[in-house]
Amino acid sequence: MIKTILWDVDGTLLDFKAAESAAIKSLFEEFSLGTCSENMLQRYSQINSSYWQRLEANEITKPQVLVGRFQQFFGEIGVNTAIAEEFNRQYQIRLGDTVVYRDNSIDIIKKLRGKIKQYVVTNGTIVAQKKKLRLSGLGDLMDGIFISDEIGVEKPNRAFFDAVFNTVQPENLSEVIIVGDSLTSDIRGGNNAGILTCWYNPEQKPQPQDYRIDYVISDLHRVLTIIDTQ
Repeated sequence: MIKTILWDVDGTLLDFKAAESAAIKSLFEEFSLGTCSENMLQRYSQINSSYWQRLEANEITKPQVLVGRFQQFFGEIGVNTAIAEEFNRQYQIRLGDTVVYRDNSIDIIKKLRGKIKQYVVTNGTIVAQKKKLRLSGLGDLMDGIFISDEIGVEKPNRAFFDAVFNTVQPENLSEVIIVGDSLTSDIRGGNNAGILTCWYNPEQKPQPQDYRIDYVISDLHRVLTIIDTQ
């Protein structure tokens, strides 16, 4: 029986792409950088993903991710890279302004509330995550929130989950499941922690062979069924 769910936020409960797009477009105006085209946004997203994957592989640090991605992006589009640090600081604040639920996730959280323990596990920054969890209402519905910046280590490292379990104290790890969209962060993290994994895969990408994935879903409502069938 599953008694505890660890929820990822960006790309799972909330539409990160929508928040990312809105934040960058508004900051391009504020910094007088002209229009940020869809092609620019797509390229930034690619750069951003590559930096986070390097962080998850322990190749670079969090500060190198946050500033380095904008330095590379600005360098490619001909913008002064000296503004990268301030741009990122403002970006963390703006990122929490746009709330778009994936699959009406807040309704799913409400339906499970009181029936099962629910926790947020996220690699996002403290500023961005606390704001989006507050404005979305998701934070108040959770039994706890675990942000990597506060813990001091990122998913998928086992140390992140050890810190979570020290607080949550599940009776049995077989009763814990992580739900997330990232193979390298959420699913790999679940594998490292020895818990059940549920890959949120709305784009229906091919399932890789080098991960242990217990459930694959394209709609978050499927989690309700998974819980009921345990």
